[in-house]
Amino acid sequence: MTENIRNVAMRMKELREIGGVSLETLAHEFAVSRETYQEYESGEVDIPVSFLFKVAHRFSVELTDLLTGESPRLHMYSLVRSGKGVSIDRRQQYKYQQLAYNFIHKKAEPFLVTVEPQPPGSPVTFNSHSGQEFNYVLEGTVKILIDKHELILNRGDSLYFDASYRHGMQALDNRTAKFLAIIF
Repeated sequence: MTENIRNVAMRMKELREIGGVSLETLAHEFAVSRETYQEYESGEVDIPVSFLFKVAHRFSVELTDLLTGESPRLHMYSLVRSGKGVSIDRRQQYKYQQLAYNFIHKKAEPFLVTVEPQPPGSPVTFNSHSGQEFNYVLEGTVKILIDKHELILNRGDSLYFDASYRHGMQALDNRTAKFLAIIF
């Protein structure tokens, strides 16, 4: 795994230890096995962004704190130039760029998500998290699965949904897809 993932894992562990919370307690709170939580803290496995949201919320820190080790400081506005968002490379099939990483006390988390095409028959990776999510397709075609619903979104299509339901996406037509995701 990358050095970035190891650093995020280290910050997760530090938050838990500083908070005086056992690994077992957090695993139970986040509905994952003790082994899974321990793997996340090891920095040797992929940590889903949805899980990082839960950790940040649990310890009342900004997601940016967890991802970068630096606290956001801006409060009037946050300008992020094209391609300059904080990259979150958590899963091979998804690449996230956090688009308001330096704005403090955000009420939403905006991301540019790039979904790479996968070989035919590849399984969809699912996640869920608290809150709601808005997706707006910028390029390509994306298949989004929410619970038992399958939706096909093309450029210009948008979707708003309850993110507590299991959801996942795949790029279609053997082309990379990009969409704006805003998590509330």
